[in-house]
Amino acid sequence: MSADRPVIRICGAGPTGALLAILLQRRGHCVELYESRTDPRATPAESGRSINLALADRGIHALQLAGVFQDLEPALLPMRGRLIHGVEGDTSLQPYGQRPGELIYSISRHRLNQTLLEVAAGKPGVTIHFEHRFEAAEFDTGIALIRDLRRDRLLRVPMQPMLASDGAGSLMRRSMGTQRLIESRETDLEHGYKELSIPAAAAGKFPMAADALHIWPRGKFMLIALPNEDGSFTATLFLAKHGDTSFATLTENAAIEEFFSRYFPDARGLMPNCVAEFQTHPVGFLGTVSAVPWAYRDMAALIGDAAHAIVPFHGQGMNCCFEDCVEFDGCLGRNSSWQSAFAEFGALRKPNTDAIAEMALDNYLEMRDRVADPKFQLQQALALELERRFPQRFIPRYSMVMFHHEIPYRTALERGTVQTQLLVELTAGAVDSLDEVDFERAAREIRARLAPIN
Repeated sequence: MSADRPVIRICGAGPTGALLAILLQRRGHCVELYESRTDPRATPAESGRSINLALADRGIHALQLAGVFQDLEPALLPMRGRLIHGVEGDTSLQPYGQRPGELIYSISRHRLNQTLLEVAAGKPGVTIHFEHRFEAAEFDTGIALIRDLRRDRLLRVPMQPMLASDGAGSLMRRSMGTQRLIESRETDLEHGYKELSIPAAAAGKFPMAADALHIWPRGKFMLIALPNEDGSFTATLFLAKHGDTSFATLTENAAIEEFFSRYFPDARGLMPNCVAEFQTHPVGFLGTVSAVPWAYRDMAALIGDAAHAIVPFHGQGMNCCFEDCVEFDGCLGRNSSWQSAFAEFGALRKPNTDAIAEMALDNYLEMRDRVADPKFQLQQALALELERRFPQRFIPRYSMVMFHHEIPYRTALERGTVQTQLLVELTAGAVDSLDEVDFERAAREIRARLAPIN
């Protein structure tokens, strides 16, 4: 970058904006962050709105590169697999991987944001303005209009450059789209979510296994639960917004009670407040954001969810955004102008963010339906066995995404498509045992169709 190193302004001081500020400050820049909300370090988490986050290898790698992972490590709760809950109360664990480090971690979004902001605020040259809302951009003059909500005054802030990490509902993205500088699309999933709670048992103990992500798959809807540090679980119901069984029809207490007792009886016994929470908590938005390009000249660029928000069903939203920060930082080191850095960033990342958006939608169908299918379970067991036998050629798609930051999302999608077809073919005549699989055929097919991963 040029030697004068202008002040970099970031709108949105969530986890992505905070991590980006840390990386940019390390590169020698002064950074100003603008956040519309109050300082999360001084306020409790907003009830009913935030899904617990799943931290995996890509996110951990980014945090380690930024030197902040050790600050967050004590707050991480390891989850070694999906614990599937049947309607009759039966359970089965589906491990995420087969190596000791192949875990994902539950972390409170609020705790994560607090920690990253604390680290960022402690860096010289980083200034954070809370209760400052981005309202519009004047691209002809290179000025952003930001409202100081405390004093109700409008600030005119230079945008050269300004990075927008203001989330899926990005006002910067919408401003760029309204002025026809980019094309953007927000695709709403027909399902929404409500956050519910499973309180801790006596003496702060966990009422269920704490080392798993719990899933109650029910075909057209599902309930999940992730552990919290205090022994409780954050539960999230994913359900159609409209239709026969939907948020629109579940309005009476009796109907809500019957719904939970019928479909999630074991969870209902652990959720004393679920009816009241269902009635008072809002329905959260689920959708996919697509934009092209992600930047305008050298003035402004979208990053993270502002550019490519995805549905949360692969546990990669935060991890993908953190990977954005690392990739963007690398682009700054390779380019002599902001415009060229923005262009390279978009060209490198968009194929991969498109790929994870597709895989996240597919994983929703997997989580709410396929995980309970015996044939799917057999194929997952076979995938792990093939990985053991051919570790350089066959890595399950889920593992590529969650445990291999060195494998791009696009590569995981493309290889995963080939591997899924192989699993279908190899289990076509099998019923319930890997003993029925022809492993000699598997070896021939894998060598012919999957090149080694370097």
